[in-house]
Amino acid sequence: MLPERTDVLVVGAGPTGLAVAATLAGHGVTATVVDRLATPPVTSRAAVVHAGTLEVLDRIGVAAPLAARGLPSRRFTVRERDRVLLSVPFDRLPSRYPYALLVSQAETEAVLADRLTALGGRVLRPYELTGLDLDGGGATATFAGGEKVRARWVVGADGMRSPVRELSGIDFGGPTDPGESFLLADIRVDSVLPRDQVNLFLAPQGPLVWAPLPDGTVRVVASMPDAPREPQARHFQDLLDERGPARRPDRVTDVRWSSRFRIHHRIAGTYRSGPVLLAGDAAHVHSPAGGQGMNLGLRDGVVLGDTLAAVLAGGPDALLDGYATARRPLAEEVLGFAAGLTRLTAVPPAVRPLRDLLLRGASALPPVRQRLAVRLAGFEPAAR
Repeated sequence: MLPERTDVLVVGAGPTGLAVAATLAGHGVTATVVDRLATPPVTSRAAVVHAGTLEVLDRIGVAAPLAARGLPSRRFTVRERDRVLLSVPFDRLPSRYPYALLVSQAETEAVLADRLTALGGRVLRPYELTGLDLDGGGATATFAGGEKVRARWVVGADGMRSPVRELSGIDFGGPTDPGESFLLADIRVDSVLPRDQVNLFLAPQGPLVWAPLPDGTVRVVASMPDAPREPQARHFQDLLDERGPARRPDRVTDVRWSSRFRIHHRIAGTYRSGPVLLAGDAAHVHSPAGGQGMNLGLRDGVVLGDTLAAVLAGGPDALLDGYATARRPLAEEVLGFAAGLTRLTAVPPAVRPLRDLLLRGASALPPVRQRLAVRLAGFEPAAR
């Protein structure tokens, strides 16, 4: 049952919302966490947690149990069919977690939920937000069943179609076209590719990400002009045939789960509007290239949880303006980085030899490789 009043109402129990709530609980603040779904999703969706994010999650007691469930990836490789254009090792990262952790988003959410429960919190389901009235003292949230909750602060961690963002009138500017179309799946595949690294294949048709998961499946994500509504094994076989290894092609043997989605590159006009604060996909969405989206959202969540706890302990509300001011440029930088990785695929044929030469040159220079590794790993100035 929902309470009538709460200091913090967190809308959305995905990775970002759980990170906010677990961080607050670690400070002794019990947030009211709601989600519109009756049960947590069990599909993998985002599949990598980077070292910089693990360092931040370590502050709330989540990194170690999460690392125990994942598969360490020691290298990120950019390929064009059988040619390695760029190889970025993670073994020299300034971290206790010198790798990219390949792990299902469902596992990430489960570990965060376990931590929240251990600290005395829980998620209330299913509650769908339908109204949000803001005033000088906070906000009144209305839910589909008619329930109302009075909150001092409302955190929108409810995804890229965020009702919190829309109901509070925060702009989410971007193009009006349908956006980039992507196909994704967890597949079983016969492949000669190493099972300890993530591969980004560059192809004229678009990029393809190939990432192993702990259960022996491989996460495949690829852009397409118009992804099919009900993806089949043949769709993923066609993608691997046209973009993946050529000399010893991959062979799809099973599709465990598949989906499609569209992405615009967008950032909210502000992360704060009075008592409303945004984090994660509610605040920023971009290409999945480089696996940065969920990671940025998790780091948003911990920083916002720390900031709200400081305000509730007597700090000035202006601290939340500082959160909004500091996090938005980081999203802009991540958006630019992800878009840059995607653009590597789209260069004209005449320019590809130069692109390939530059990538191989970068791969041969240890300082450049290290800078790329740190950038991919998601280290932020405040989190180092």
